[in-house]
Amino acid sequence: MPPTPQDAERAFRPEQAPRLSLNELVSRLTERGMSVRLEGDGDTVIHGVSLDSRAVLAGDLYAAVPGAHSHGADYCVGASSSGASAILADETGEGRAVAAGLPVVVVESVRSAVGPVAAILYGSDEPGLGLLGVTGTNGKTTTTYFITSLLRALGQRTGLIGTIEILADGTQIPSVLTTPEAPQLHALLARMRGAGVDTVAMEVSSHSIDYERVGGMAFGVAGFTNLTQDHLDLHGSMEAYFEAKARLFTAERSARAVITVDDEWGRRMARSTSADLFTLRTIPRDEVGSEEELPGSSWSVQGIAQQGLGHEFELHGPQGERLRAHTGLPGLFNVSNAALALLMVHVSGTPLKDLQRVLDASDPLTIAVPGRMQVVCDSPAAVVDFAHNSDALERAIEGVRGQHPDSRVIVVFGATGDRDSTKRPTMGAVAARHADVVIITDDDPHNEEAGGIRRDVLNGALEAIEAEGLGSQAAEIFPRADAIVAAVAMARAGDTILVAGRGHEVWQEVNGVNVALDDRVELRQALEAAGYSPRPAEPGATESAANG
Repeated sequence: MPPTPQDAERAFRPEQAPRLSLNELVSRLTERGMSVRLEGDGDTVIHGVSLDSRAVLAGDLYAAVPGAHSHGADYCVGASSSGASAILADETGEGRAVAAGLPVVVVESVRSAVGPVAAILYGSDEPGLGLLGVTGTNGKTTTTYFITSLLRALGQRTGLIGTIEILADGTQIPSVLTTPEAPQLHALLARMRGAGVDTVAMEVSSHSIDYERVGGMAFGVAGFTNLTQDHLDLHGSMEAYFEAKARLFTAERSARAVITVDDEWGRRMARSTSADLFTLRTIPRDEVGSEEELPGSSWSVQGIAQQGLGHEFELHGPQGERLRAHTGLPGLFNVSNAALALLMVHVSGTPLKDLQRVLDASDPLTIAVPGRMQVVCDSPAAVVDFAHNSDALERAIEGVRGQHPDSRVIVVFGATGDRDSTKRPTMGAVAARHADVVIITDDDPHNEEAGGIRRDVLNGALEAIEAEGLGSQAAEIFPRADAIVAAVAMARAGDTILVAGRGHEVWQEVNGVNVALDDRVELRQALEAAGYSPRPAEPGATESAANG
């Protein structure tokens, strides 16, 4: 039986419920420069904040957010019957909120106010808990895993808030939500503080910035990986996508910014930030295509050398500082992710000598990140990765080819439905240019007709093959499990198979139905059936048993 909304909400809350009177809340919000007034009993005490009337717990402040089709104030009576103590509303919802018979805190924008309200209630922005945020199109998950691995090697107790899992000092916090809202995130931080966590690493998506899900959060360090085409169904343009990301790098939200400046978007981000700036160049200057001198403290990656599946590299600082490091994860982009993690941990307050000590002692940048360049077999080389846009797909293909330069690369991937359709033919063309065999299949069709999605991707591949005289082959095979079996069947021992797009995901959504599907499980079973010897599942890289 699935958890109720209230059960899901409880999972985020700290063990010790906070107490705050409405009078004190209004006073604290006024001190922050917010326009706020109170209708009703100011001595009323609240113990939590909820944006969902169905998830309200006893003593909560129900935040009545206006939506596209209805106003949260329409559900105030339901929130009251569930035990809400008060309501947070805007002027358009004030009348309905007052009619529910509860005190009402009136603000200009509930969406903008709910983050600061939760921060005040839970004390999540008080000193003592470090908060490091990572944003960008690709690399957020791996970078946050690198950060927590480094911090644990340094003896810290860590928290992780990401798309794969939420962890407090190594203990998983169950969540049925892919994107927690601002009150839940602040409650999580309070829960982690109560568990003795020193520092939290968090993925910060453009959605969470646009929808104020990180409202009221104070990041000690914010890191930027890259910006490539994605989520244009939400933002409409790359310019709007950039502007959403840039809102994280203001001095009001982040004390320090570590920005990768390998492309023009990164350099623009560096020029626009008002936070204390540290720039990071992870590819040679002549490949960057710019000699521009940027503000801030300039760091660079040098001396990259392949070692096994991964790479050794050095991180150089502006005053001659030098760190020697290694990551065992395939792909040069993981050198970039590792360097970003190192620099973020350093500028958060860790001396370089301490970082060098743990790098030498425990190789903390060689870890299993579920579904991120996860090696399933060595012969043939078989890798599962989350690459689900053109740039990530190109990097992943080139990353696996770099490990086995003389082998054929067979890539299996698709595109998601109900998302930015303009990237589909581009993804097909990228695969055709960089792989030898392209197998196009289904990703998550959602509510869109799967065949049309596949055709969009396949047409991009076939047009690139014809127009550019490419020697690659492209085929359409579905369902996805059959496509993986076909890739294994055509592979020779010296070839490389890359299954891209879904990574750690264990369910495929088809017309509102979740179908059990884990690429790692399917790939491992296909390899075993073909007589190969895949690696056992890696500790910490959970795979689904739902597929058998």
